[in-house]
This record gives sequence, structure tokens and C-alpha cells, in this order.
Amino acid sequence: MKKFFIILLVVIIVAVGGFLSYLKLALPNVGEPEEITIEVTPERVAHGKYLAHSVTVCMDCHSARDWSQFSGPIVPGTEGQGGERFTQEFGFPGTYIAKNITPYGIGDWTDGEILRAISSGVRKNGDALFPIMPHHNYGKMDREDLYSIIAYLKTLPSIEKDHPESESDFPMNFIINTIPKKAEFSTKPSPSDELAYGEYLTTAASCNDCHTKQVKGQFVEGMEFAGGFEFQLPWGMVRSANITQDKETGIGTWTWEQFRDRFKQYQDSAYQSPAMKENDFNSIMPWVMYSSMTEQDLKAIYTYLQTLKPISNSVERFSPN
Repeated sequence: MKKFFIILLVVIIVAVGGFLSYLKLALPNVGEPEEITIEVTPERVAHGKYLAHSVTVCMDCHSARDWSQFSGPIVPGTEGQGGERFTQEFGFPGTYIAKNITPYGIGDWTDGEILRAISSGVRKNGDALFPIMPHHNYGKMDREDLYSIIAYLKTLPSIEKDHPESESDFPMNFIINTIPKKAEFSTKPSPSDELAYGEYLTTAASCNDCHTKQVKGQFVEGMEFAGGFEFQLPWGMVRSANITQDKETGIGTWTWEQFRDRFKQYQDSAYQSPAMKENDFNSIMPWVMYSSMTEQDLKAIYTYLQTLKPISNSVERFSPN
């Protein structure tokens, strides 16, 4: 009997070892990067800049942000340099550092390698990217929008700034390889189809990712867009708002004008960003960036959000340390 249990233990160890080796060595498996060359045109660069700064807000994580001001606006001249840290202190299963995406950081990447990273979550060297960058959403976008973002990144001033490699804690160092998926590119709806276009933009902006509560990295089913995602930050706990159509705890009573003005106030020439003091409420949402979205795009998002089912979920937005 003792021999049987020893054999069983060996079999289990071998099986577990084999499974972990598979996760580490065979995954992620999203295919080789495409062999593409993206033409850099003025139109693509302009559109890519708009997306990267106002919709997908790539520059939010890949630049330095001034947290002495409300909403942490980008520090001018740092666009694309990377360096923002997402660590265990904030609830992440490892230490993840936004990469330098200026030509200094990805200048030796092919266009196909950049596209694969953005849309499938796999780096040039084949390593998986933790989905702080929502590649699961970007992989549902229109190719042309992603091509425009890539064209814009090529025009960024090269900033010589290096960062340490990201590291996942156990068991995320194995699980992370199961996360990347092959992109499922879509065709962007016409803006005239306001509802479909709004859903497309809401996905591209990853609104659901921050406005849905998570437990141990998993979205709470049935609480989509109902807020409560927790961000443990140095100055306190910030929680995302309920943006469903619930009239008591969400935005069910908001008119289009109220929604538009909530964003556009940060574009008003009379707006003065308040200086933040210790334990003041400060939002991680990049309001200043989203405020530069066109009214047409904001209106489409508003139209889509109006179709969300009301979910009652009262959220305490901020708890100071």
C-alpha cells in the first residue's frame, strides 16, 4: 500500500510538473505576428493621436501623470515614456510597469509585433502581457483604428527612458500565459448608427473594465458597469462609479447635456485644476484626456449607456487613508 501511494505521489508530481511546463513553455499561443507594413499618413497619425489621447487613452498609463492635480493630467513632454507602476500595494498579483512605447522603446519592433501586443497581449519576445492594458478589448477594434494608433506611436519623440521588467507573483506567473487570445477584429460601425457606434467606442475605451467590480481579478457576474472597482492608492481607496441606468445609484437621471458637460468642463478655458492636498478625493479616471473626445463620440457612448440595465449599487467613491 505504501508503495502504491509513493507511485501515486510521483504520478501527481509529474502531471503537475508537466501541466506547469505546458503553461510556461507552450503558451501563450496566439500565432506569429503578421507581416505587415503600416503606411504612416497624416490622416492616420492625426486619428491615432486622437484615439491614443481621447478614447483608448494609451497615453494614460504610458506617460507620467501629475497627481498634485485632480485626475492626474499628463506631464507634458513625457508622452509614451512609460514607467507607471501597478504593484501588490494596489492589489495586483505582481509588479507591472508600463513600457516605453516611444521609438526608443519599440523602435525595433515590426508593425506586426506591435499589432499583436496591442490586440492579443503578446510581446515581441513572446511573453504574455498582463491585461492592465486591455488587449482583450483592443483586439475587438477595427484594424484601421489600430493601424492609426501604431502610425501615431511611430511619430512620438524618442524618449531615452528604461524601466525594469514586469514580474508576476505565483501562481499568476503561470496563469498569465493563459490570458492572451487571438484578436477578433471588427468593422467599426458608421457614426450614423449611434447605438452600435457607441458600443464600439465603449469597448475601445474599456469603460466596463473599470466600472465593474472585481474579486480576485474576476469580474462579478451581473454587476457590469455598476461600479465598485477598488483602486487602493497612496491617498486612499477610490472606487469607480455606477454608470448603469439605475436612477438612485447610477446615471439613470442624467440628460445628454449633463453627461456632456461632466466631461467637457475640463476643456473649458475657465477651468482651474485644484491643487490636491493629502487625503483629498482624487480620481484615477483620466477626465482631462476623455474630455478631449468629440461631442459626437461622447453622444454615441451616452446613447449606448442608456441601453444598460439598471443595477442598484450604491458606491462609496472615496475613503481617505
